[in-house]
Amino acid sequence: MLLDDLMPEFDATRIEHRVIDGRPADVYEAAIHADFVDAMRRSRIVRGLFALRAAAERIAATARRSRGVNPAEVTLRLAAMPDHGDWVRLAEDPPNEFAFGAIGRFWAGNTTFEQIHASAFTSFDSPGYAKIAANLSLRSYGDQRTLVSYEARTQATDEAARRAFLRYWTVVSPGVGVVMRSLLAVIAQETPGAGGQPTRSLPLSG
Repeated sequence: MLLDDLMPEFDATRIEHRVIDGRPADVYEAAIHADFVDAMRRSRIVRGLFALRAAAERIAATARRSRGVNPAEVTLRLAAMPDHGDWVRLAEDPPNEFAFGAIGRFWAGNTTFEQIHASAFTSFDSPGYAKIAANLSLRSYGDQRTLVSYEARTQATDEAARRAFLRYWTVVSPGVGVVMRSLLAVIAQETPGAGGQPTRSLPLSG
């Protein structure tokens, strides 16, 4: 996988899976155009998570400063993810995999992300940070279904950051799983099936 090249070693990972009716090419298009923020809006549980609220507020604040838009208009789609910023597009292999990532400090109650260029992601090693490399990978599951896997790996840049991150991860990992499953649900709902209707999908434990 592209993710193995980007972050072969990591301190923690979370993987969620979902089987979606549809061929990989169609599911991939739905995946890269799915709105991550919409996944937050659609799930009452997700909206209640503190970490997600913080992320949503950060996205909204950034958008207001840069474009002067209403928070309700904020979107976050892989297809539009830039090569420079906080969350960046790292690599893609349509229709098999899309990888993206971020670098920041998010275990001390005030999440901050570095503004980075994708080309500097793997070599970044300044102490006191953690790097997140995530992907959506797709593979055929029979003739007309696709197994979509969403993985998020995290690697700290020094031992002090690693200890702090792992304490934080112990608490937030279940909530991260909820967020990831919510995004997979949005992808399933937006993948066109027969007659243009949303497809059936089967969540799998990761």
